[in-house]
Amino acid sequence: MKILSLLLILICSSSCQSQTNSKMSEDKTNPLLCDPISGMCEMPVGEKSNEKTSIPTENKPVKIIYYTDPICSSCWGIEPQLRKLKLEYGDYFEIDYRMGGLLPDWSYNSGGISKPSDVAHHWDEVSLYYEMPIDGNVWIEDPLDSSYPSCIAMKAAQMQSKEKAIYFMRILREKLYLDKKNIAKWENIAEAAKIAGLDVQKLKTDYDDAEELFQEDLNLGKTLGVRGFPTLFLANADNNQLTVYGSKPYAAYENALLKLFPKAKKKKFKNENTLDLFEIFPTLAPKEYGVILDKSTSEAKAILEKLYQQGLLDKKTIKNGSLYIKK
Repeated sequence: MKILSLLLILICSSSCQSQTNSKMSEDKTNPLLCDPISGMCEMPVGEKSNEKTSIPTENKPVKIIYYTDPICSSCWGIEPQLRKLKLEYGDYFEIDYRMGGLLPDWSYNSGGISKPSDVAHHWDEVSLYYEMPIDGNVWIEDPLDSSYPSCIAMKAAQMQSKEKAIYFMRILREKLYLDKKNIAKWENIAEAAKIAGLDVQKLKTDYDDAEELFQEDLNLGKTLGVRGFPTLFLANADNNQLTVYGSKPYAAYENALLKLFPKAKKKKFKNENTLDLFEIFPTLAPKEYGVILDKSTSEAKAILEKLYQQGLLDKKTIKNGSLYIKK
């Protein structure tokens, strides 16, 4: 029973399930029930389109459509792999960030999930599983009523700058997972936008238009057959496509890219100075630092802790880990 209760959770350890269509289908498939063997949280039958959708490439050989959500803990869990992929193969692909709408509201009551506090303990477990810092107590102290406001804010941020929007989502996640901030609240969204260098007033003005862009993401997700998060759709110029679904080791993302564009050459990050990575990524968890530099998490933590003790880095520590910050 204990194992079953861990499976019946809102945010799955291997992929975060979309609640966009939380109404059960005729066969009573429950999208909150994760299959521990496949590592998937299945949507009800009938959601996936049989038509192959064209994914046009633009400036680079490979296009990646990445379905995510600011509150998706499994998406936070693959930050180390995605950051490494960008460093080693960033010249060959571009990512189109799409929002999935993980949590519309709390109007449903299914699979043992009926209130935010049901998620708190699971997030602490996910943190240990992924070795990424997460404090699940946000679901007790200041729970989110929906992920839609942060999803829409992301679309509004993209209207200003795709690059700043990526940084904006990172800040939103750090506020949520480490600071226990409710990122459905405008004041926390605005603060993150300011840190990311976005025009906060424009973000607020664009919010209504961004709702339509968010709906377009949801519609495309249905067409592509998105069943949960994270989901990455990769395509090359010939529209050959591969999908990487759920949290996977780095090799899964690297191999998918190389199958679509075999000519891609790995760019090894030169780490003569152990602080160099912070010039690219202002904040790094030990797991991220370790994955990027091919070190164990414990080795990475020892290096980062030494730099912190020397006064070269700042650090934010929570009950389930630390985040090291560029001074």
